[in-house]
Amino acid sequence: MWHELAVAFCLMLVIEGIIPFVNPGRWRQMLMMLDQIDDRAMRMIGLGSMLSGTALLYFIN
Repeated sequence: MWHELAVAFCLMLVIEGIIPFVNPGRWRQMLMMLDQIDDRAMRMIGLGSMLSGTALLYFIN
């Protein structure tokens, strides 16, 4: 289990690094836009992301 968790973490880092590597200017603009989103909306986005990931993981397995 720990090996799979480590592999998943490494893949997350690779995927997270693609956008800043390919288009750093757009990534910077996106981060500045995140500053304008209120906390409630950010929590809803996070919740939606977690639920989507959990559902996809359930369907894959």
